[in-house]
Amino acid sequence: MHQVMIHPASYDSLRAAIDRAFDLFPQNLGGKKVLIKPNVLRGSEAAEGIVTHPAVLAAVVDKVETLTPASIVVGDNPGLFSYGANEAAFEQTGLMAAARGYYRNIGLDAVALPFHNEFMETVNVSRAIVEADIVISLPKFKTHGLTVMTGAIKNSYGMLPGAQKARLHRLAGSPSRFHDAVVEVFKLRVPDLFIVDAVVGMEGNGPASPELREIGLVLAGDNAVAVDAVMAAMMGLDPGRLRFLRRAAEAGLGTWNLEEIRIDGNLVPLDNFKLPPLGGEAIQDNAAVQDMLESKTRLTPRADPQGCTACGTCVEQCPAQALSMPDDLPQVDIDLCVTCFCCQEICPEKAMVLT
Repeated sequence: MHQVMIHPASYDSLRAAIDRAFDLFPQNLGGKKVLIKPNVLRGSEAAEGIVTHPAVLAAVVDKVETLTPASIVVGDNPGLFSYGANEAAFEQTGLMAAARGYYRNIGLDAVALPFHNEFMETVNVSRAIVEADIVISLPKFKTHGLTVMTGAIKNSYGMLPGAQKARLHRLAGSPSRFHDAVVEVFKLRVPDLFIVDAVVGMEGNGPASPELREIGLVLAGDNAVAVDAVMAAMMGLDPGRLRFLRRAAEAGLGTWNLEEIRIDGNLVPLDNFKLPPLGGEAIQDNAAVQDMLESKTRLTPRADPQGCTACGTCVEQCPAQALSMPDDLPQVDIDLCVTCFCCQEICPEKAMVLT
């Protein structure tokens, strides 16, 4: 039977909740590569509640440091509005300082992995995630206009660097198929531990809604389906109505049935919690949002001849081998480019631009 922890906490007093999470779901970290992944949707102030609060990240990093020595990396690939700005997003949110020196721009190096043929034959996943022995995911307790809620499963969407996220949005074509795509991404590298920042949550039309909710909790578990089922119940949802939870359960990734989940703590639904439309139509039928997604998927990298020094770093690091160097200037093969934008992020001269 899966177990989910629900523990009282504030941003000033997180240690008891984090200690309890590691007691309930112990991780063998000795000599291991540990990747800690917060939810960094975009650059914002911590008080906006859009990203995992830096206090939660700092508490988890501090806890991991006290355990058997391990190699720690903190990183994420921000969402649609922050491509190529990983450092800036971490700095603005306060997560850079919270990373305690372990931050790495994991968008700079990616590995091509087989994906679901109904969407894309391959996707690029940050190498630091693929090669980690232990992945600790730190989702934010939030709503989402397309998947209704974003938690343990949806946080793994940040494994994909660059505009692949927008491309999958577009290729999905409907809210239900996007739910399926989210599960397929999650399956690429299932994290080992989930610690959810529910001290201050978000309701309304997330994932960047101004409507915040004081909740005062930290959730944790080692099974994402169970964690998300508990989050859904707290939001007043029937977990079985969420397609991504049903699909994850069908794939053998866990259960959303609350009768089969042991709760460490008290599961109490939040009064009058504001939800987006259950089917995701608020985003799918929004012409402005669809135009934005399409514009992101049309972006391609191009070398600025004024700034490029022909060092070849972009060619060497392109995971899709879509770059070549004729006449001392990188050229992009559009047919091979998977819009991960690793070249833009890794360029030492910042000479790769998106057009």
